[in-house]
Amino acid sequence: MVEFAGRGRGHAPVADLRAALTGVPTTVAAAPSRPLRAEALLAASLLTPALLLVALLLLVPLLWLVWQSVRQDGGFTLAHYARLFTDPAYGATFLQTFRISAIVTLACVVLGFPVAWAAAESGPTLRTLILALVVLPLWTSVLVRAYAWIIVLQRTGLVNSALEALGVIHRPVILVNNEFGTIVATTHILMPFVVLPLYTTIRTIPREVLAAAASLGGTPAFVFTRVYLPLSLPGLLSGASLVCVLSLGFYITPELLGGGRTYTVSMLIARNIALYDEWGAASSVSVALLACIFLIFFLAGRIVPIDRIVGTR
Repeated sequence: MVEFAGRGRGHAPVADLRAALTGVPTTVAAAPSRPLRAEALLAASLLTPALLLVALLLLVPLLWLVWQSVRQDGGFTLAHYARLFTDPAYGATFLQTFRISAIVTLACVVLGFPVAWAAAESGPTLRTLILALVVLPLWTSVLVRAYAWIIVLQRTGLVNSALEALGVIHRPVILVNNEFGTIVATTHILMPFVVLPLYTTIRTIPREVLAAAASLGGTPAFVFTRVYLPLSLPGLLSGASLVCVLSLGFYITPELLGGGRTYTVSMLIARNIALYDEWGAASSVSVALLACIFLIFFLAGRIVPIDRIVGTR
């Protein structure tokens, strides 16, 4: 007769029952799962080359940049950073760069939202055509697009010729070699970076929510401002952040279309190195610009969680 120990504590485990019936003791050990450990080792081995590559190509140059910004004549100094606040030319350059970046970001959002909405709400054929026209400029070099805008905006270009033919102007308007030409060309180049994430976000908005808001008496303006716009905010902020950050570092476009009258931070960095061999000054400006970029993402993350901005959730 087989008796089970701990009868009053409940049913015996299956292993104990098998041992009692067969007479063979069964031991269940809580050993670690070998497949899980092997998967963890495999994942670590696959990630290690990528992490080393990131450390080599990103972290090491960044640390070298910070180190160069606090060195002068072989010693430690903060003079390069002090110059950012004491030299009026530096302040004016940063101010103009941020002004151009803000205008370009606003223009891309205002012009890109209707394009993204039209692509998301249209049929397959029209949607494909719109997205193709949006993506097509990305296949062309920035240098080529900058020269194309010079041809379009110059005194004898397409815009001035059309305005003169229509009688709107009687003499050519200066549209290039100034800040206006830089803003127009930069807006055109960076427009896809707003349209594409915004289009993706708009496509995920449930149409039932919009229909419910309209059926409850909401006007089109109310539905747009209180339902449609808040739901599309992650894509809007994602695109705006990308455009703002990219425009802060633009070099070719302001160099070609600015005509020497538009002076940005990237041009300041290049001239400090190429003309004056001031690596410390260039490094301090670069670190300051990088800090401004981190601040932009931080402020955007205060409005919408950063994982929604970068599209990980």
